[in-house]
Amino acid sequence: MSRPLTTDQPDRTVELDARARAGRFLLARLGSLLALLPVGVWTAHHLWNSLAAFDSPGAWQGAVTGYTSTATAVLTMVLVLGPLLWHTIWGIIRMLRSRPSPDIARLSNVRYIVQRLAAIGLLLFLGAHLWLAWAQPRFFQGRPEPFADIAHEMRHTWATTLVYVLGVLAIAYHLANGLWSFAMGWGITVSKRGLAWAERIAFVVFMALLAVGWSAVYALWRAGA
Repeated sequence: MSRPLTTDQPDRTVELDARARAGRFLLARLGSLLALLPVGVWTAHHLWNSLAAFDSPGAWQGAVTGYTSTATAVLTMVLVLGPLLWHTIWGIIRMLRSRPSPDIARLSNVRYIVQRLAAIGLLLFLGAHLWLAWAQPRFFQGRPEPFADIAHEMRHTWATTLVYVLGVLAIAYHLANGLWSFAMGWGITVSKRGLAWAERIAFVVFMALLAVGWSAVYALWRAGA
């Protein structure tokens, strides 16, 4: 009897194709898990904290850019940027390997295409956002991004406002659809009724993230007047 694929040593009695399929299955499960925990949860929390822009510049900086200690900042980098990098690499490889069905009219194919487009837009948005709002101010200017700078950009540079509006849209859709895929991929919802409920929940999550994110963008735009 052959050993299971979960052993530490590879099973030489199993065909390579079977081991490859098992490996891809495990990588897909890990990729979807990291997208939800901790990246998805942290992103939702980050959008929520950005609503502090309605209160005051100090409240926003304390909620969004402030860290209680250097250890907290390093821990955030490890727990968020590490899984984000893994999910990004996994997503790019998966995107290059997979193709939609020729029947483009099917809803699943429409969801597939929109999810991939959202992923590409989100990748570009996150790259620019992490550089301009996090890496450049901290590592080259020695300080977090000031509230006045982002509020001024949001108010007086229409391209910045448009990028953030579309970026939040991509975040909301990618996370909501990813939640639906996670529930299906992990076997949480397998019946037609369960899948229907998962779609409803994903839609609610999409609308909630969109409302919170666009509200935060509006708060920053308003503060830049």
